[in-house]
Amino acid sequence: MDSNRAIGIDLGTAYSCVAIFQHDKVEVILMNFGSEAKHQADANPNGTIFNVKRLIGRRYDDAVVQNNLKHWPFQLVIDLEKPKIMIEYKEQLKLMTPEEVSALILRKMKQIAEDHLGGPVTDAVITVPAAFTDSQRQATKDAAVIAGLNVLRILSEPVAAAMAYGLHNQISGIRQILIFDLDGGTTNVSVVIIEEGIFEVKSTSGDVRIGGEDFDIRMVTHFIEEFKRKHNKDPSKNKHAKQRLRSACEQAKKTLSSSPQASINIDLFHENIDFKSTITRTEFEKINDDLFVSMRTIIETTLRDAKMDKSSIDDIVLIGGSSRIPKIRDLIREFFNGKLLNQSINPDEAVAYGAAIQAAILTGNKSKQLERILLLDAAPYSLGIETRGGQITILIKRNTTIPTKHFTTFEVSPSYQSDKIIIELIEHDERRPTILMTPFLNQKCDVDIKVFEGQDRLAINNNLLGCFTLGYFIFI
Repeated sequence: MDSNRAIGIDLGTAYSCVAIFQHDKVEVILMNFGSEAKHQADANPNGTIFNVKRLIGRRYDDAVVQNNLKHWPFQLVIDLEKPKIMIEYKEQLKLMTPEEVSALILRKMKQIAEDHLGGPVTDAVITVPAAFTDSQRQATKDAAVIAGLNVLRILSEPVAAAMAYGLHNQISGIRQILIFDLDGGTTNVSVVIIEEGIFEVKSTSGDVRIGGEDFDIRMVTHFIEEFKRKHNKDPSKNKHAKQRLRSACEQAKKTLSSSPQASINIDLFHENIDFKSTITRTEFEKINDDLFVSMRTIIETTLRDAKMDKSSIDDIVLIGGSSRIPKIRDLIREFFNGKLLNQSINPDEAVAYGAAIQAAILTGNKSKQLERILLLDAAPYSLGIETRGGQITILIKRNTTIPTKHFTTFEVSPSYQSDKIIIELIEHDERRPTILMTPFLNQKCDVDIKVFEGQDRLAINNNLLGCFTLGYFIFI
C-alpha cells in the first residue's frame, strides 16, 4: 500500500471533508462542491437527496427513519424491509439505496483527492458517529466499496478528533480530554486519555436523534405555525416552499451564532404570498431548550461511564459545525464551572484531520510524528446473546477497550444439567464480533444463538447482529 495515497474522509450529514498526511503534516484538501446541490434542493426538492446519513444501515421501520420522513421532500419506499429513495432524474423516477447515494459522495471526494494529488487514490479511513451501530458501519463500508475505495478502518468521529487534537498540539505527559461532537445528524461525546502517544477511549455516549439539522427543523416548524396564524394557510404540504424555508432557517441558525437576531425573507413563499419574519437568539434557544438539556445529559453520562469527575477533564474540544451555537458553548462552559474551551483545531476539519493520521499509520508511514501513536478504542454498545425469556445476557460491556474477548458457559436446557456450551465472544476494532463455540454435549440437539448489540435488557429492543444454529454435536 502507498501511504502517500491513503486519505482520511469525514463523511458527514451536512458537510464532508477529506485530508491526507504527507510531508510530516496533515493537509486538508479544499472541497469546492456542494453549493450547487443546495440551490438544486430549493429549486427541485423531488430530485435532491440529503440527510442520507440518517438512513444508511437502518431498516425502513426504524424510529429515526419514520420520525424524519415528514421532514424530507424526497419519497422513501420499502424494499426487503430497507428504505430506498425515489427521486426524479431526467424526468424519470429512479430508486437508490442509501449506500448508493453515499457512494456518489465518496466517489466525488475520491476524485477531488486524486486531482489534488495527481494520482490514483484507493485506501481510506472513513469516520462515522460513535453511536453508529454495526449495521450502519458495515453499510458505510459497502458504500465505500461501491465508490472504489479500500476501507482501512471505520473510525469514530470523536476519536479522530482526539487524534487531531493530540498531534496538532504536540501533547506531552497525560491529558484527559472530552470531545463534544455535534454534526448534522448526531451528538456524540467521548472521554479520551492521551499519554505518550497512546489514545485510550474511556467512554463514549451519544444520541442519533439530535444533530444540527434538528435545530433547523424546529425553526421550520416555528415559522410554518407563524405563517398559518398570519395568513390562515398551511404550507407544510408544499415541498418546494418547505425546502426553501429549511434553507433559510439553516442560514438563520448560522447568523444567530454571531448576531442576536436573524431575518427570514422568502418571496412567493406559498400561494404567491411573500414571507418575512425574524427570530432572536433567545427565541431560538427557547424552541430548542429540550435539545440542549439532552446534550448536557449526554455529557453527564459519558463522564459517569468513564468514572471521572468533571474537574479531572484537562481540555474540552468541540467539533462539528453546529458546535458553534453560542448556547451550546455556554452550557458546556457552565457545566465545567467556567472552564475555557479548547479551540486549537478547526471544528469542520478536525475529524478528517484525525482520519488522515490513522490512514497514514495503517499504511506504514515512517514519519517521526506518527512513531508512537497507538489507538485503544472502546465498544460503543454492549454485546450479548439472547437467553431464556427473551432476555439479553451481556458478554462484553459498553465502553470495554477493544480488541477484547470474553468467555461464558451456558446451559443448553434445564432438562440436561450436564450439557454445556462455552461461548467466546471476541470484539475487534472493526466491531464485527467473532464467536467461537466449544460444545460439551452428550447428545444430538440444536442450539439457536442470536447475538445483539445494545443496552436494553430485552433482546428484541436491541440491534440484532446475527444468528445461527448449532446442531448435532457429540461429547468431546
